[in-house]
Amino acid sequence: MPNGYAGRILHVDLTLRILTVEQPEPGFYRKYMGGSAMGLYYLLRDVPAGIDPLGPDNVLTFMLSPLTGAPISGQSRMTINARSPLTHGVGDSQAGGFFPAEMKAAGFDGLVIRGQASRPVYLYLHDGAYELRDAAHLWGKTTSEVDDLVKQELNDDKVEITQCGIAGERMARVAAIMNMANRAAGRTGLGAVMGSKKLKAIVVRGTNKKLELADGAALSVLARRGAGEIKDNADVNGLALYGTAGVVMPQNAMGTLPTRNYSEGTFEGAEPISGEVMAETVLKERDTCYACAVRCKRVVETEFMSQKVLPKYGGAEYETLATFGSYCGIDDLQAVSLANQICNEYGLDTIGTGATIAWAMECLQEGLLTEDEIGLPLRYGNAEAMVRMTEMIARREGFGAILGEGSERAARRLEKGEEYLITVKGAEAPAHMPQAKRSLALIYAVNAFGADHQSSEHDPMVESGATDQYMERLGLLGIKERLEDRSLGRGKVEFAYTTQKMYSFLDSGNLCQFVFGPAWNLYGPAETVEAVRAITGWTDFTLEEMQTIGDRRLAMLRVFNQREGLGRNDDRLPKKFFKALGGKGPTAGVALDEADIESAKDMYYELAGCDVDGRVTPERLAALDLAWLI
Repeated sequence: MPNGYAGRILHVDLTLRILTVEQPEPGFYRKYMGGSAMGLYYLLRDVPAGIDPLGPDNVLTFMLSPLTGAPISGQSRMTINARSPLTHGVGDSQAGGFFPAEMKAAGFDGLVIRGQASRPVYLYLHDGAYELRDAAHLWGKTTSEVDDLVKQELNDDKVEITQCGIAGERMARVAAIMNMANRAAGRTGLGAVMGSKKLKAIVVRGTNKKLELADGAALSVLARRGAGEIKDNADVNGLALYGTAGVVMPQNAMGTLPTRNYSEGTFEGAEPISGEVMAETVLKERDTCYACAVRCKRVVETEFMSQKVLPKYGGAEYETLATFGSYCGIDDLQAVSLANQICNEYGLDTIGTGATIAWAMECLQEGLLTEDEIGLPLRYGNAEAMVRMTEMIARREGFGAILGEGSERAARRLEKGEEYLITVKGAEAPAHMPQAKRSLALIYAVNAFGADHQSSEHDPMVESGATDQYMERLGLLGIKERLEDRSLGRGKVEFAYTTQKMYSFLDSGNLCQFVFGPAWNLYGPAETVEAVRAITGWTDFTLEEMQTIGDRRLAMLRVFNQREGLGRNDDRLPKKFFKALGGKGPTAGVALDEADIESAKDMYYELAGCDVDGRVTPERLAALDLAWLI
């Protein structure tokens, strides 16, 4: 067994209440690494095509990697996979904090969960042991209440807990899975899958945190070097000081801060919701994930509408500040902080929730909805209405029950508002604007689980303003030249696909993309390989193998979607992205061109080994050692 692995994957049949341990061969681990690729293996093997994502036949996987729990920044991540109830294709989501490292210490590399319990249960893993426990007393409780009750029940305040939240119990399709009541595996509605299985929580405890490393001394050198370089890396130091909230003002200056449901790229109220203002006003402290020196997590304390915003629910990330802030025309940091708390308290994806509310706001503004239908004056700039609707979605009350399905399903049900959607494959777009970042437009379209800003590197890393460090690191992946701003030619497509492969590897190695990555991050491609070698003992592990693992996962994601009938016609962007942006600033009047996107898709499919319809070819599957999927 390679170093870094526990060597055990727990299979749980909730219907039959049978738990068994699998001990995979070493070759299995090296082929799939961990995380997303390892979870996809079980989905592709065990999930029949066409099943109901909220039925007992769906499989829910939680996977770690050999790096999880190692004493270096950026490794305490976990990937969750299932068929998505939001997109009806593959679901894929990551979360950090302390739960992943604790699960490794508890003696497991992953969980494969099948079936559906007859009544609420939670899974308890502790020092290699495992059991299902009754969770009827936890059902209907908020995330922090569950944390407190479980710790009291087990008489152990060091257990780590991941859970579906009340929104997941009620199967809102924008439901997340929550760690620590403030770290979300958002996107793709996997909280609803967990809730549908009546699996309220997974609780882990491991008393032996010492991970067996092949070369602990080499990893220690790398860890110390990275920690010492944080202040010298402007991008990472900005994360340390202001969190992801620190990019609000730069995005606004570039005209890439989505405003009023993606109608504009600059927001006149950006500064009051910025990371700098957060640090000066509501920030209580900086939190971190297991063994990470960056400390980018915000912890805030304030109040809005006489409701306290408590530190235990963390603080808003950039995406949350945008979706509840600029998307909704709201410049009130306290209101956004409360909306973030509600999402963390009930288990909602902030991107999907905030963007769906913004869609409803535009529908109301354009006369497609009325205040009577919604039950609130849900208009741009109305912070109180935004917060109230967030609560209604969390509890699935009134119009919130419709919006809890996500904006695309809401538009179908209401038979109105399609022209105002910003969805790809049913998932709302995050707060990085593809109208200006053209390679990101391509990735938004072709990404298997919808528009995602963390599936490839962004255009500024390779355009005219790219630093020498960016280009030096990208050069290791074969990207040698700076490219024209806002271009989408062959070079940009190659940049998108090449960096997508590395990001895909990171989601199988379960490495934080703020610490490891191809350009601006604390560690570049060479250091990523160095870390894998030091932990596993795979001294022959190379950049090429790293990229192949990433490519293998991308192919597996697409094959899953192919089985569900998704193809080129589903790799499309919303109509709104092809309409000129309004407002002022650098992107006013800018829009995407449909012919450019279709041409870029042709080039991408060629690079990714797909046919013209976006289907992975048998030859490519064989080349990636995936012949079993042909």
